Amino acid sequence: MDAAIFSTSVMQRPGNSTQLSTVRFTYFFNFGSTYNHNFNDHSGFFLGASIKNIGFIEKFGDSTVKHRVYTIGVPVGLKFGNLSHHNYFMVGGGLDLPFNFKEKGFVSRSHKTKLNEWFSARTPTIMPYVFAGFSVKPGITLKVQYYPGNFLNTSYTNSNGYKPYAGYNVNLLMFTIGADLNLMKGMGMKHKSGIKKSMT
Repeated sequence: MDAAIFSTSVMQRPGNSTQLSTVRFTYFFNFGSTYNHNFNDHSGFFLGASIKNIGFIEKFGDSTVKHRVYTIGVPVGLKFGNLSHHNYFMVGGGLDLPFNFKEKGFVSRSHKTKLNEWFSARTPTIMPYVFAGFSVKPGITLKVQYYPGNFLNTSYTNSNGYKPYAGYNVNLLMFTIGADLNLMKGMGMKHKSGIKKSMT
C-alpha cells in the first residue's frame, strides 16, 4: 500500500527551460493488493493491482494549476534480501491506466476554475513507469518511481480547436511511503518448497 506519495515532475513547457515542479503530497486515495511468490528466503517476485492519485503542480507567478489523475495500475517486480523479516530491496515497473482527470486552477487562492473528466483524452491512455525501493521490518516500504512518458497528451485539442498542452513535456517523479500488510498471515498458504505465498 503506497499510503503517502510525494511527487514532483521534470517539466518543460513553452518558453521555459526544464525544471522541477512544486512538490505535491497526497495520501488519499492510494491502495492496492499484491501477490507475492518467494523463490527462497532471499529472492522472489510480486505482481499486483493498485489505485493511485498522482499528478503535478504548475506555477505561473501568483497563479497555480494542479493536474491529477486517478489510475488503475499493474506493478510487477523482483525483491532480494531477508524476505521473512521484511528487509529487502525491490526493483520493477508497471503500467498505470488513468480513469479520472482533474485540473484545478486559482490565482492567489481566490478565483478558482475546476475541470473533471472521466477517461479523459488529456492524458495518455497508458502510463508506464519504473521503480526501485526497499522494505524494512515490520514492513515499511520506501520507493522512488519514475514515469518516462509525458503526463499530458500534447495532441489533445479542446472544443475551441486549441491545444492547451502543446510544447509540454512532463515526467512524473514520485517518492512513496507505504506498508506491506500480510493479509494471509496465519492461513498456512505454502507451496511445495515450504516458502509461504502471501497477499499484501
